[in-house]
Amino acid sequence: MNLENLDQFCSTENYYTNPFYPFLYTDGVKYVAENGKAYWLLDAIASWQGEPIIKSNQDLSQIQFWKLKVNPDQSAILICERDTDEPVITQKIPLTDFPIPGITLYLCDMRTGKGVLILPSEY
Repeated sequence: MNLENLDQFCSTENYYTNPFYPFLYTDGVKYVAENGKAYWLLDAIASWQGEPIIKSNQDLSQIQFWKLKVNPDQSAILICERDTDEPVITQKIPLTDFPIPGITLYLCDMRTGKGVLILPSEY
């Protein structure tokens, strides 16, 4: 998988669900999850949604920026930021085989109770 392939996703035709996720996700996110073997990334984002630091923050109910950065030793860090580039959550991931050095996903409109996880190009 390479980043050039992700640019093809400028909108979505489908929205996908998982009964364990409090959000829908798009064609682009599904592509990343399947081709990057990264459903664990969606699981991680979903697992944070019930935490008070997320649930009680009005800014984060509108939009969350989730950034995964993979290190050369195959460890990684997952960061959730507000739209002010201010980190709210940092999660260390000891080992990953994610095939690219990093990715950013947007989680939009959680205030309705069912947000949408998208690629930046799908925004």
